[in-house]
Amino acid sequence: MTAPLHPRRVATLGETMALVRSRDIGSLRHASDLALGIGGAESNVAIALSRLGLDVTWLGRVGDDSLGERVVRELRAEGVDVLAVVDAGAPTGLMLKERPRPASTRVLYYRNGSAGSRLAPTDVPDGWIEQANLLHLTGITALISESARGTLSVAIDRARAAGVIVTFDINFRSSLATRALAGPWLRDLAERADIVFGSPDELAVLYPGADAEVACERLLGHRATEVVLKRGADGATTVLPGGPVASPGFVVDVVDTVGAGDAFVAGYLSGVLDGSDVEARLRRANICGAMVCMTPGDWESSPTLREVTEFTSSAGDPVLR
Repeated sequence: MTAPLHPRRVATLGETMALVRSRDIGSLRHASDLALGIGGAESNVAIALSRLGLDVTWLGRVGDDSLGERVVRELRAEGVDVLAVVDAGAPTGLMLKERPRPASTRVLYYRNGSAGSRLAPTDVPDGWIEQANLLHLTGITALISESARGTLSVAIDRARAAGVIVTFDINFRSSLATRALAGPWLRDLAERADIVFGSPDELAVLYPGADAEVACERLLGHRATEVVLKRGADGATTVLPGGPVASPGFVVDVVDTVGAGDAFVAGYLSGVLDGSDVEARLRRANICGAMVCMTPGDWESSPTLREVTEFTSSAGDPVLR
C-alpha cells in the first residue's frame, strides 16, 4: 500500500444540468408525476467523492436562472465547493430521463448553446488546479463545444506542469458527436492523462479496430500508468504496465444505471487518494457503482464509506459474478 496523498484536494470541471425525470415507468408522453434534480458526470463524481470523505471542488458555468441556482444549491448541500460562473447570456442546460421499461432508461439532452457549453479557459482561476492533488475530467465536456474542449486541454497542461494527477473518463456520448469526430479529440486528452477510465467500446472510439488489450497498451505507452476497464455487472480490470488486476462485479436489482459509472470512478479515485492498493480500489469502485444502480437518480444513492462497508458485511452478501 502506498502512502496516502492529502485527501482534501480534488478539482473537477464540466457542465451540470437541471434534470427532470419521470417517477413512473413509461414514456414521458404520458407522465404526470415528474421529479426535478440535477445531473452531470463531473458533479456526480464530485458528490460521490464528497460522500466518501474527500474535499472536492466543481467548476462550471450555469445560467442566470432558477435552474442554475438549483445546480449551485444542490452541489453545496452535498458538501461540494462550487466555483460557478453565472452566464447571463445563456440558459442552464436541461436533461430529461424516462424509463420505458423497468430496467431501461432513456436520456434526452437540451444543452445546445447552454451556459455550461460556453466554458472557457479564462473561467479557471489561477492556482486552483495547481493546489489540487488530482484533476478529474471527462469526455462529455470535451464534446459539448470547442471552447469547453480547449478548457480541458489547458487544464491538463496546467496540472501536468504542477505535478497534479490527471484522470480522464472517456464517457463517450454518441448524441454529442460521431465516433469518427470524437475519436481524435478524446484520444488526445486520454493520452495526456495519468489514469484513464473507459469501457471496451469507449476504448475502441479512441483506437478504431483495436481490441481493449491493444488500446490499453497504447495508452500505457503514453502518459497513463493505469487504464481502468469498466464492465458493469461483470466487474472491472485495471491494466498496469506489469499486467492486469481484475475484480468481480455485483449482481443487484437494477433500477437506473445512469450515474453508476461516475460513482464507480469516484470509488476508485477515493482509493487512489487514500493509498489503497489496486484491488481494494476496484472493489470499492464496483460497490459504489452497484449501489447507484439500485435507486432512481444520477447520484442520490452514492454511498459513504460506512455504507460501502455495510454493503457486503451484512447477512446475505450480494452474489459475485
